[in-house]
Amino acid sequence: MMENIDQVRNVAIVAHVDHGKTTLTDSLIARAGLISKELAGAQRWTDFDIQEQQRGITIKSADVSLGFNFEGKDHLINLIDTPGHVDFGFHVVRAMRAVDGICLVVDAVEGVMPQTETNLRQALKERAKPVLFINKIDRLINELKLDSNGMQQRFLKIISQVNKIIEANAPEDKRKDWLIDVNKGNVAFGTAYNKWALSIKSMKKFNISFKEMYEKCVSEDHKYLVDRSPLDEVLLEMIITHLPSPNVAQPYRIPVLWKHGDINSEAGKSMTACDPKGKPIGVCFGVVYDEHAGEVAVIRFFSGTVEKGVQLYISSKKMYAKVQSVGIYMGPDRVAAEKIMAGNIGAVVGLKDVYVGETISSEPIEPFEQIKHYSEPVITKSIEVKEQKDLPKLIEALRSISKEDPTIKIQLAETGEHLISGNGELHLEIVEYKIKNEKKVPIITSPPIVVYREALLGKSPVVEGKSPNKHNKIKVTVEPLEPEIIQAIIDGVVKEGRPKGREVWEKLVELGMDREDAKSIYDIHNASVFIDATKGVQYLNEVEELLIQGFEEALDQGPLAKEKMSGIKVRLIDATLHEDNIHRGPAQMIPTAKRAMYAAMLTAGVSLLEPKQKVLINTLQDYAGNVITLTNGRRGQLVDMQQEGENATITTLLPVAEMFGFANDLRGVTQGRAIWYQEYAGYHMMPKELVAKIVRQIRERKGEKPDPPTPQFFME
Repeated sequence: MMENIDQVRNVAIVAHVDHGKTTLTDSLIARAGLISKELAGAQRWTDFDIQEQQRGITIKSADVSLGFNFEGKDHLINLIDTPGHVDFGFHVVRAMRAVDGICLVVDAVEGVMPQTETNLRQALKERAKPVLFINKIDRLINELKLDSNGMQQRFLKIISQVNKIIEANAPEDKRKDWLIDVNKGNVAFGTAYNKWALSIKSMKKFNISFKEMYEKCVSEDHKYLVDRSPLDEVLLEMIITHLPSPNVAQPYRIPVLWKHGDINSEAGKSMTACDPKGKPIGVCFGVVYDEHAGEVAVIRFFSGTVEKGVQLYISSKKMYAKVQSVGIYMGPDRVAAEKIMAGNIGAVVGLKDVYVGETISSEPIEPFEQIKHYSEPVITKSIEVKEQKDLPKLIEALRSISKEDPTIKIQLAETGEHLISGNGELHLEIVEYKIKNEKKVPIITSPPIVVYREALLGKSPVVEGKSPNKHNKIKVTVEPLEPEIIQAIIDGVVKEGRPKGREVWEKLVELGMDREDAKSIYDIHNASVFIDATKGVQYLNEVEELLIQGFEEALDQGPLAKEKMSGIKVRLIDATLHEDNIHRGPAQMIPTAKRAMYAAMLTAGVSLLEPKQKVLINTLQDYAGNVITLTNGRRGQLVDMQQEGENATITTLLPVAEMFGFANDLRGVTQGRAIWYQEYAGYHMMPKELVAKIVRQIRERKGEKPDPPTPQFFME
């Protein structure tokens, strides 16, 4: 099936949490013969992880390659069932790199929710074409008591909301073709749990009208509807007809995913043609740890054919590795295959130390664009082993978990504990569960703490810092970096690290930076820049690396509370260096750089940024006042409030620090009649009156003196 690339589809099922992705996936799995049709919808086959089954939500993406015979032709669908919960958004982001199309699932009652929008935007950014499935339409009849006209109005509202996102984010030349329209047939509606669906095509094919569907739905005769218009048939037709095969998608996807590569090179032509005879090139979008095989890389191949014994080049490691075996995933099971061909998704054993987003090829090529995630780790726990003998096991467990989930940040604290940061409480709970139950390491964890940032408030004068031996001096200024440049670094348009090549500084000049400054950048780190603005300083080139190290360390641990700092422009104005290099080694120059920068930062003024979540709460109108009182008491900012019938939807911005215990309080003030969702809303300036108190708490927790240092402390 892999060989006939016209009949291959790479598709992800994406949606907001609890909108029915996994239930929908069951019908296709039953159609392929992996489970019985009776169990489809209730079994949730791709939620094979114990935690997923216990919690009733998808936690990680599940890959499954399914074979179908449709209208007399064999088709292969490489399907990815993705999570909807905001804490596991990274799984969705990386799945988008692997697929050419998505089936967007929307709950008919809840409509387009925050994660629906985020996931659709991400798909369009990665050039994956959408089709729409409106799910749980029986709820419109049973719960909202809508008539057939009311149902159609609801569908139109959802379609127009989805189209609004497509119009704003789809590539210009594809916008018209990708818009959702009932008459095109790229939208279907039905109920995944009851296993039936309708689309314009199925209504004609099976001779069933909307009116007939409505009547049968009212009388709850779902069996009749399954017999007339089964979900698997409707969904399969929509995916095969409206989503592109790899050879159609790759010509417009590769120039976006491989932005810095040469499309006219041999590799570029091979990928745009999806040529199985070309050299193997692909992107790793998942790492699965298998206790027998070790690390298994899940790769989307854009070119070439891979089989056992082939040598593949791992881009970031700059080394070759030999493929020990290849296969495909069938949910929980990895099934051996002879080869994986261009345009397909496969599992490769033998690539050691590979990470998510890694470029894999037969020889060195320009790497693919990094897989960027929009949210950041905002909650931290410390983890330590109960018994010292288990420390190597814990380190190994953390290593494999951070490979499988790159959004987890792990660092070793000076106290010897491991600090583990994630996207939310649930995210950290799952990691904790894995360490204790899957990796079998007994651990003790601390209560969660919030990750803050430090921010510069103004521009500093020239500040001088001396080395510990007083033989070297440097002078620096600091000021906030322009917002456009910060955004460009966050988006990956300007890469972090030492600037390479003319195009970096040309891009910075285009964004508003002074040409001389742009040409003199030493280093870009934490969305901040370090500029050499000196003239003819002797021996400067010999201490350049040490100054850069000092700059990076100062940003990783700011002067106020040793929290990360970003968005700063540091300029090296002048330096006086000892002629003998023994007097300007690392022990002298790194502290000099840090102290000068810290003094300048504190002179300019430093405050704290706190992470916030955008929280959307659905409740009854009667409880809306209670909800607003609750969120206001937790420093919430009301963003929006909508009312429809008896229901109220409240959108608020809440600091992460105020979210602990929120679920219980919300249940209390609404008597359990509230559903709420959250998404990452970035870092915001903390109210002035709270800064001193929080800084003291953080410093005490880190074993520092409670009062932050003064600029003079670093100038002495």
